[in-house]
Amino acid sequence: MILNRQEIEALIQEKALVSDFIDLATQLNPNGFDMTAAKVFEFGEAGALDFSNKERNIPEGKEIPAQKQKPQDTFGWWHLKRGVYKIRTNETVKLPLDLVALGYSRSSLLRAGAFTQHAVWDAGFRGKSEFVLCVENEKGLLLKQNARIAQLVFMRMRQVNEGYKGKYQDT
Repeated sequence: MILNRQEIEALIQEKALVSDFIDLATQLNPNGFDMTAAKVFEFGEAGALDFSNKERNIPEGKEIPAQKQKPQDTFGWWHLKRGVYKIRTNETVKLPLDLVALGYSRSSLLRAGAFTQHAVWDAGFRGKSEFVLCVENEKGLLLKQNARIAQLVFMRMRQVNEGYKGKYQDT
C-alpha cells in the first residue's frame, strides 16, 4: 500500500522518516515527498561492478559549483549540458523496517527534457540519497540549487528482520 500525504507527514513528525528538507508543506504531496538537489557531480572516470563487490569502483565524481546570477543571490544555478550527472539530495531518509521507497522524476523535469533514474530505497536505509540525472534536452537544463527534481513514493510491506546494511548506510 502506498502511503498518502497524512501518513508520510505523521512518520516525518514521529520518526524522522525524512529530515533536512527545505519546506515540509511544499515538498509533501498527495502520494509522496519531493527530493531536492543539494549537489551536482559530473562523472570523471569509469565505474566498475562485479558480483561480490570486491572489485566495485563507484566514481566519486567532480562537484559542479552552482553559479549565482547576482552577488546578492542566496542560491545559484547549474547550467547542465546534455549528459549524465549524479545528484545528492538535501534530505536525509530514515526508513523503518516495514517501509520501502521508490523514486520517480517530477513531471516538470520530464517536461524540461530531463529525467532521473533511481535504485530502490531499501527498508532500514538511513542517509542522504544519490541518483542519476539524465539531461536529454539538446539545449541543456538550468537547475537551481534546492530545486525539487524527484519524488519518493513510500510503500508499506511486511517488516523485514534485517534492513539495509550496505556501503551507503548513514551517508
